[in-house]
Amino acid sequence: MQGLEGLYEPGMYVQHPTQPDWGTGQVQSNIGGKITVMFPDEGKVVIDATRVELIPVFR
Repeated sequence: MQGLEGLYEPGMYVQHPTQPDWGTGQVQSNIGGKITVMFPDEGKVVIDATRVELIPVFR
């Protein structure tokens, strides 16, 4: 999964691969591979992109 950290940009929509009940979240920031995402059913979550590969959602 190395190198994918830069894929996630503020404003893009994503889903968590093991938490589908969180819904589709919007990336708030990406700082050093720490992705802050606002999920509608979970709230703000900081995700380590070196450990979790978020699923991009194209609207």
